[in-house]
Amino acid sequence: MPSTRAHITRLVIATFPLLASTLYAQEVTLKVSHFLPPNSNYQKTVLEPWCDKLAKDSGGKLKCQIYPAMQLGGTPPQLADQVKNAVADIVMTSPSYSSGRFPYTEALEQPFTLPPGGLAGSKAMWEYTQKFAMKDYADFKLLAMFSGSGIIMSTSSKPILTVDGFKGVKLRSPSRSAARLLTALGGAPVNMPPAQITEAVSKGVVDGAMATWELVPAVKLQEVTKYHMQGPANQPAFTQNPLVMLMNKARYEGLPPDLRAILDKAAGPALVELAGSSWDKAIDDGRRLADQAGNRTLTVKPEDYAAMRKASASVEVDWAKDVAGKGLDGAMLVREARSIGAKYLK
Repeated sequence: MPSTRAHITRLVIATFPLLASTLYAQEVTLKVSHFLPPNSNYQKTVLEPWCDKLAKDSGGKLKCQIYPAMQLGGTPPQLADQVKNAVADIVMTSPSYSSGRFPYTEALEQPFTLPPGGLAGSKAMWEYTQKFAMKDYADFKLLAMFSGSGIIMSTSSKPILTVDGFKGVKLRSPSRSAARLLTALGGAPVNMPPAQITEAVSKGVVDGAMATWELVPAVKLQEVTKYHMQGPANQPAFTQNPLVMLMNKARYEGLPPDLRAILDKAAGPALVELAGSSWDKAIDDGRRLADQAGNRTLTVKPEDYAAMRKASASVEVDWAKDVAGKGLDGAMLVREARSIGAKYLK
């Protein structure tokens, strides 16, 4: 009997290295889904280089299969549920598409809160999220949060440089917070996805769009607009839309330890830096292409910028009232977001 037990013990011990080598040799392909086209700034300069790094650092054991433009089906607001339900392993989406679902993150969308730049805005968003908004992502593995840069106003027939200039102007709005800002300033928001903007402007359905500089060349907005209005460079943007990369929690936890360590190293601050820097370059490219098209880039005067902030102050107050029912101190969250953002203003 003792000899039989010893034999079994030796077999079990001998099996451990084999099991370990099998585990660490495992190849993993991650399904990555997003709502932008395959030639988008995000896919070409953020996602593809990031996936290439995962493959290189893992010796080819950790790879991505990318599904752009909602190729796995559904709509952009459904991406968070798709990754939660394992339709995809990783998604890139905006929390702004799911109003009320990510309440702590909504503080980042409030008017005049964060820096206009891609990297500056991204670093501020990530710092705020680590301190205040991780509860929003309890059902996911949050890989990164970053900014698509601050929202600008692009119009087809006349510039908007004062509060009075917004009256009656119809602009495409990218989020509920942006729509509330525009309404407070006297404009009329029209919600639509990026792919519909250019045609809507050319047909006069809207007078222009609230969008990012990166989106201007992406949808050829410079071909149907003439003016692009931005706030002072050393002041917070009109508003921001956070972007997130979310991973299915079980998929992340089920990765072999060596591959999970590689993913961890490439995510977080490293991915925030990659995305933020990419959008800063996209801002420069967008401005350059707009200039080449004969468009004018205009900066709102400080006194008019201050008037816009004053006229839209109710947006932040109303949002704080909305989230109070969820037990959140909205006013405090916006103050903290604004304080963090101020550290990254140039």
